[in-house]
This record gives sequence, structure tokens and C-alpha cells, in this order.
Amino acid sequence: MRAITVVPGAADRTRLEERPEPPEDDGSVLVEGHLLGICGTDVDIVRHGYGTPPPGRPRLVPGHESLGRVRDAPPDSGLATGDAVAGIVRRPDPVPCPPCAVGDWDFCRNGRYTERGIKERDGFAAERWRADPEFVVRLDPALGDSGVLVEPASVLAKAWEQVTRITARSSARPRRTLVTGAGPIGLLAALLSTQHGMETHVLDLDDSGPKPTLVRDLGGFFHTGDVRDLGLVPDVVIECTGHGPLVFELCGAVAPNAVICLTGVSSGSHSVRVSADELNKEMVLENRVIFGTVNAARRHYEQAAAALLRADRPWLERLLTRRVPMGDFTDALDKGAEDIKGVVDLRA
Repeated sequence: MRAITVVPGAADRTRLEERPEPPEDDGSVLVEGHLLGICGTDVDIVRHGYGTPPPGRPRLVPGHESLGRVRDAPPDSGLATGDAVAGIVRRPDPVPCPPCAVGDWDFCRNGRYTERGIKERDGFAAERWRADPEFVVRLDPALGDSGVLVEPASVLAKAWEQVTRITARSSARPRRTLVTGAGPIGLLAALLSTQHGMETHVLDLDDSGPKPTLVRDLGGFFHTGDVRDLGLVPDVVIECTGHGPLVFELCGAVAPNAVICLTGVSSGSHSVRVSADELNKEMVLENRVIFGTVNAARRHYEQAAAALLRADRPWLERLLTRRVPMGDFTDALDKGAEDIKGVVDLRA
């Protein structure tokens, strides 16, 4: 079968190659890959050396945003031939730590987890892949190609689960969300915000391309400029840029009791002068919370699939702006002005 392989940090060594069929010890469910979503993590792996191949091997099959169809599954798996599915990325550590032991591998305590296409385990950039049933999520066929968005949406489902838990500490219910960044993660964050009944605002650097219309079509409000000049006082912030200085600006621009969720990781080296004492005073006296979130457990994939199914199908399809064959995988790493989300067609 064909698979894309990379040497992390060596972009010129990315290639499409023939590989053996996925081994049965990868899992009892055999899946035919259809689409692979591309995100910033893939860029970091290919170009900046993030990620780790399986032990003893120099090359990694990338890809953690998957959509496929079941070719074979055990009778008691809850899956049947032809089912549309997405693969779960993280695998619990072998010890396991207390969170991994109960399925909360996204909160692994000892770091010995593995991740498909990222950390010590091959990903989904292959014509076929295997997984055990507990790491395969069946999707409603009505999602169509939009099912490839389940993995990134799972990160936001987890974020909103945590936001809901934290805001429950107060009798005052949050009403307004600010999402910073209008890339795929930001737009999915805005989608889930509207589904939570929030007045939703999205801030981005650029108002060209399809992003403003996509936000407005959700019933949200699109903004550019400095966060301090928006005239907004959000109760919830979903930060999707990973831009460190912006995080500090947000801490002083939110409502009392506000919650700021960080979903982005910066690869830059920006520095900013901050009054730590003033920041500490604001956070304490205003009951504010700032937290980070990464990855997702199985329930978050299921929540994401349900959220996408509630969304407008044409709106979701407009997020998939670029499709390339397997041989052009590296081309999908670069975005044009009109691009939101690039995907690789694993059948082409």
C-alpha cells in the first residue's frame, strides 16, 4: 500500500512510498483511508523537527486528522464494513497513570503516551490503517467529507467541556465569547460557541478571504485590530493563535469571572514586558481563570461528531478549501490567501 513518510525536520526527505499492509497488532479494525486533514502540527513535524518516529525507525507516517471507511471489523466491535470512521490520536501510556487508566489519556501524568502521526506511533497518512475498536469513532454518513474535521473539533469540544465546568463555579452565566484567530481551530471554536448559545466574536489579523463571511454566517461578529480597542468585555476567550503577547493582553481585557482557554502553541520567541504583580492582582481580584488544553479523550470525539452533525453541512464544507493527492502532501502544508483547511485525498 502507499503511505506518506517523513523524517521530522527534514522537509526534503518527505516521500510517498510503498509499505507493507498495516500489521494486525496495530488493531483489529481495518480502515481504508479517505481523507487526511493538515494542520500546523504537521508543518512543525515536517519543517521544524517536532514529533518522534516509532522506536528504532528513522521515518514517521504523519497524519492525525483522519476520515476513512471500515473494511473489516470484529462482530462485537460495534462497527461494520462501510462505516465512516475517524481514528483517535492518543494512546494511553503502558503503566498506566491514574488518568490513562480511566480513559482520560489526554490528561496523562507521566508523558509515556503515544500519538498517531506525532509521537512514537505511525499516523493515518496511508491508504489503509488499523486500530482497536476503542480508538475508532463511528460517524454519521451525513457528515460526508466533513467528517475529517472531527479530530480538530474534538480539541474544541474538550475546551468547551472545561469552560463549562469552570464557569459553573459562579451563579452568573457567561454570555459573550471572544475567539482569537480565524483559522480552522478558531472557526470551529466559534461554531461550538454559537451552539452553546453565546454571543460570538472572532478576532483575526486579516479580513480578506472567506473568514469574515464564515463567521457572519454563524451569526457571529468578525473583527480585526487590537483586542484592547474592540469595545468588548468577553466572559469566555478561546485563544487559537498561540501568540504569547496576545495572551497577556487578553488577561486585562476580559470580564470579571472570565475564563481564558489557550488552545494554540507558539513556535516563536516573542518577548513582552509585563507587570507580574499587576497581572496577579487582576487575576485574583476579578476571579479570572486561564488554562491550557490539548488533545482529547474518546468522549470529546463523540461530542465533536455530534456538534458537526448539528452544524450546517454546506458551512462545514466551505472550510475544506484545498484538496491534494498523496503525492502532493507537502503542497498542502502551505496556505494561500483563500485557504482555510487543506486535506489530502488518500485515494488519489
